[in-house]
Amino acid sequence: MGTRRKAREYALQMLFQWDITRDSIEQIAGTFWEDQDQPAAVVDFARLLVTRTIDHVEEIDALIQRHAENWRLDRMAIVDRNLLRMAVQEFMYGRETPKAVVMNEAIEIARRYSSQESPPFINGILDSIKRELES
Repeated sequence: MGTRRKAREYALQMLFQWDITRDSIEQIAGTFWEDQDQPAAVVDFARLLVTRTIDHVEEIDALIQRHAENWRLDRMAIVDRNLLRMAVQEFMYGRETPKAVVMNEAIEIARRYSSQESPPFINGILDSIKRELES
């Protein structure tokens, strides 16, 4: 598994915790990385993803909500909601990875951590957001 995918999985876990507790990212990251032995590149990219996502969560959530027909964010599975947030954050603020790669990573992570319905759900919303941002 690639460094960036591993970082995205760790970022998702921290966002999941943040979404439930609303603890500071410093507190979450401090305890999260205690027992992890990961390369600095993984830790740094995961932290960047989490920080940018939380810093822009209101704007990201508004964009997701516009594209999630008949779905309120608070009714989405926590994993799906945070995968969408993280991917949209990369679409909007991260120029490191092409949008198609970000989408593919989000879908693959959904296959691993969420329900059977999640990959097509996430794909549909991200594809719609991607088209809006590219137009």
